[in-house]
This record gives sequence, C-alpha cells and structure tokens, in this order.
Amino acid sequence: MSSKTNSEEYLRIPPWLRVKLPTGNTFNNTAKLLADLNLNTVCQNAKCPNCWDCFSRKVATFLIMGNNCTRNCAFCNIAAGRIDPLDPDEPRRVSEAVGRLDLKYTVITSVTRDDLPDGGAAHYAETIERIRHDHPGCMIEVLIPDFQGNLDALKAVINAGPDVINHNVETSPDLYGTIRPQADYRQSLELLERVKQLSSIHAKSGLMVGLGETDEQVYGVIDDLAGINCDIITIGQYMRPSKAHPAVKRYVEPAVFDEYAEYGRKLGVPHMFCAPLVRSSFNAAEAFEKLKEV
Repeated sequence: MSSKTNSEEYLRIPPWLRVKLPTGNTFNNTAKLLADLNLNTVCQNAKCPNCWDCFSRKVATFLIMGNNCTRNCAFCNIAAGRIDPLDPDEPRRVSEAVGRLDLKYTVITSVTRDDLPDGGAAHYAETIERIRHDHPGCMIEVLIPDFQGNLDALKAVINAGPDVINHNVETSPDLYGTIRPQADYRQSLELLERVKQLSSIHAKSGLMVGLGETDEQVYGVIDDLAGINCDIITIGQYMRPSKAHPAVKRYVEPAVFDEYAEYGRKLGVPHMFCAPLVRSSFNAAEAFEKLKEV
C-alpha cells in the first residue's frame, strides 16, 4: 500500500491543461536574446506553462529588480534568497529587448523588494520612461507589488504613465494566512482603487483557483474587484510548480471558468479573461485590445 495519505497527491492533470510544445527556432532565439541581455523573465522563473507558447511568438514578461524575492508566497516558484542591489543599466537592457523583439505591447513585473524604501517604484518608473523614450508606440503594462501600501511609491509608477497597472490579489482573502502570509488583501484592493481614483490608467488584477477556495469565494473576489472598478480580471488554474509547493486541491472545469467570466460581465467588469491556462500576463495585449472594444 502506498504511504501517501493525502488524496490531493492523486489528482491527475486533466487533458485541458496539457500543453503542446511548439516547433521551430523562435523559442530558442527568444531565450538566447534574453540571456544575452542578462534579463530575467517571470515566464522562466515562475515556470509558467505558457512559456513555450509566448517565447515562440517572441513575447516575454520581463522580471526586473533581480530573481530573488523578499517574500515567500506559498504558490510561487520565485525563490526567496539573497537580494542584490538594483542594476542601474537594467531599464536600458529591457528597452533594448523590447526593440529587438519588436514588441508593440510589453509587460514588466518584478520580485517584491520590501528591502527598498519605495519598494522599487523608482526603478519601475525609470524602466517605463526608458521604453517610452526609445519606443513611443509601444503600450506598457506593469504588474506591480503592493509597495506595502506606500502611496508615494504608487504615485511614482502612475506618473511614469503606463497604459495598464496590474496588481494580483492572487486568491481569496480567507487563504491569505497560508498562501500569502506577508500580504494584505484589503491593501491590495486599496492599491487598485487608488489607481482608478488618481489616474485614467486601466487597473487589472487576477487570481488563481485550485488552492482550496470555493466557487462562492471566487465570486466574492470578483465582487470586490468589480466594486473598485477594476477594468480587467484574469482567472486561471493554479498548477503546482514542485512538490515543495501546496498541492492542487481541485482542477476547475473549463465551463466553470466561463461561469466566472459571465458573472463578472454581469457586474459590469469591462473584460473578464478566464480559462485554465490564463495567467495575468498571458495574451495581455489581446486582453487590452478587448478592453478598448468595450
């Protein structure tokens, strides 16, 4: 008899989550370009299941300010470890990658840097401004940490003028104690609300399912995000990066993701992007285009 006692270990990955690897050289060319520029991506560091797809389309989500995090969220594959000083040349290299990949829409995220007084907001602003200068036609989305509620830090990012500010709530507030113990759900909602109050920049947020939440709790998060006029909500399936991470509690059927999307639309959310393989940065340009059609 198996020594396993946790039935969660027996959940098999359903067929709708199996990813076909693309053929061709574009994936390797994208990976080499990023390596040559010494740039990190969340695609690689977080083991995103869409990495093959995105790199094969010459798309990547840049991960700035290092590859180690000052937090240790249970779901995340980005390591907590030695924190390096900020690299002043990084904004230039990100901008160069934008040009070499011929990106018309770029997404920039970061590790959380609670060690910095502004959480790295000035570095975000410099990166946005460098891309604006070098590639004025490129749309820019940033996926930012909570900056520990620092309003001045958020204003620095807002003033740099990205097109979309994304901040993920990640899961139901009832699970924060185990999944995001160093974060605060209400603080994350407040950040998104401030984006809407202080600017005309589009606000975006996302969450995962399969961490132990109920559908009712998912609907509750959608309620909260709709209540602060969030423009884009993404919902995708949590997939366990390794055996050191929390086990998947359930695999949500594709039809249920459609129900989440319909629920949000009925509440007036301009764009709901909900499917098993959805990640907050996946097909971000297409989601933004859908938003402009509303």
